[in-house]
Order: sequence, then C-alpha cells, then structure tokens
Amino acid sequence: MEKEKNGILLESGTNEIEIMEFTIDGNLYGINVAKVREIMMAEKVHPMPHSHPAVEGIFKPRDTVITVVNLPKYLARRDVESRDKELFIITNFNKMFIAFRVHTVVGISRISWEDIQKPDNTVSGGPDGVATGIAQCDGELVTILDFEKIVAEIAPQTTIQISEVEALGHRERSECPIWIAEDSILLSRMIQESLQKAGYVNLHSFPNGAELWDALQECKNSPDLNQQVALIITDLEMPQMDGHRLTKLIKTDDVLKKIPLVIFSSLITQEMYIKGKQLGADEQLSKPEIGHLIGVIDHLLGREDAGKGNRA
Repeated sequence: MEKEKNGILLESGTNEIEIMEFTIDGNLYGINVAKVREIMMAEKVHPMPHSHPAVEGIFKPRDTVITVVNLPKYLARRDVESRDKELFIITNFNKMFIAFRVHTVVGISRISWEDIQKPDNTVSGGPDGVATGIAQCDGELVTILDFEKIVAEIAPQTTIQISEVEALGHRERSECPIWIAEDSILLSRMIQESLQKAGYVNLHSFPNGAELWDALQECKNSPDLNQQVALIITDLEMPQMDGHRLTKLIKTDDVLKKIPLVIFSSLITQEMYIKGKQLGADEQLSKPEIGHLIGVIDHLLGREDAGKGNRA
C-alpha cells in the first residue's frame, strides 16, 4: 500500500490509472503516468541520418542520450509548424528512455480503467490505429495513445523479435492451454505468433483483464480446470480491468490462485515489480523479452527440457 495522494488511498490492484493529459494542436491526449519520468522544456536536438521521419534526433540531458520523437509530426503524418515553449515528455518503458515532443501539458487525472473504452475502428484507424483507449477526464474526452505501438513502428528492432524464438531451435508441441490478456492487437498477435513458433499452440486471447476474468468464472468450478487453463499471461495497461487488478482477483481466489500467472509488460520497473509480487504474480517480465518469457513458461509448466537436444 502506498501513501495517500490527493486524498485518495493508492493501493495495488484497485484498477485505477493516473493519466497525464497533454495537447497537440488543441486536441487532448493522454499517457499513463507510470511511463513518464520527467517533463521539460524542449531543447535543441541533434539530427540523426536515415532515421524515421518522426524521429527528430537525439539530445543529452544529464549525461543520458535520449531519442526525440516529434509527436505532432507523427500523428499528422506531415511537417507541423513548431510553437514557442513546446515540451518534451521523457518516458521510460520497454527499458528505453524516449522523449516525445508535445505542445502543452494540462495535468494529471486519476480514473478507473472501467471508464476507459476501446475506440471504435471507424475512428481509431482499425487494428493498426494508435489510440488505445478513450477516457473522460474532468468532462473532457482524452485519447490515450499506444506509445508501445508508436515506438514499434518507428523502431521495429525494439519490439518483440521472432528471431529470439527461432534461436531456440526445434521444440516439442504442447497443448497446454495458455490464456493471454493483452489489449494491443499488434502485441497480442506478436505474442501468439511467438508462442506458437515455440510449440505452444493452444492459445486463448482476451482484449482486457475483465473479459479473461469473466471467462475464468465460467470454467472455475470445472473438475478439469487445469485442462482448460494451464497458465495466464497478462499485460498491465488494459481498458476495463488492468493486469494488477486481474492478478489480485485470481490470487485471492481459493480455486484460481493455483494457476501460474505471468505479468508481461513494458512497465516492469522496480516499483511495479514490488506491486506485482505483493499481489502474488508468479513471474514478471519486461517486454519485449519474448525468449525469456518462453523460458519462464517452460519452467512454470514443467517443460524445462522442451527444446533440449534440439537447439540450433
């Protein structure tokens, strides 16, 4: 349990999120505060050749080289006239520091994940859109951006790499049912493809923790529960129900707590790791370490020798 903040008792697993609101061309956007390390005035950027059009270059505050992404240009898909007093939002996720240029920062709102809705495909750009959710903060609609997807598009080498799975060599096929809660369509697809290549072919995907939890309730009293769900993988950031809330519900249930649960998220900082451990997560891994995830799954399912003698 954490200290009180703004009169609200912050506790792990309460299904709440703090959103930092910022503007670009007068439009409100949001980012999970857990991803933000600092807000600072925009500084001079050193350009880098052959980079993505939205990558301005790099700058070096306090001896750390950080890549700068021009978010107005990325969203508009064209050059956007710069403004006075623009800001850098310095983020840290996927074990990377990245600065995103924005026009203004409005403030921070605390809301429930239940109040965040998935955007309709007609306005989000379909499965390849970068809006991960729509929230209402202080009466205003805020578009929460999928920063993981933005970075994956700009620098594909920083996201899940199928080559890590290929390096494991030939592996035996497993029918152990694995359930996955992941709201990003891109990452869900990449995780499933990686696990299938690693031999895990009985996969069930859910777009958020709430839908996975509802499905668990339906099979909870089944005499062959372990034949229906052998292991659960969950992201942390998800509309309706986040990964910490899902973990808390499962690990405080006398029947379901026996199911191994792995948190696989871009937000596994030391603080987040402690939260997950307190809630009972069996393992916690940072994206995009897909090879490590497969090793952990092997261990939790008693398949440490899944690829022995068959590695390339």
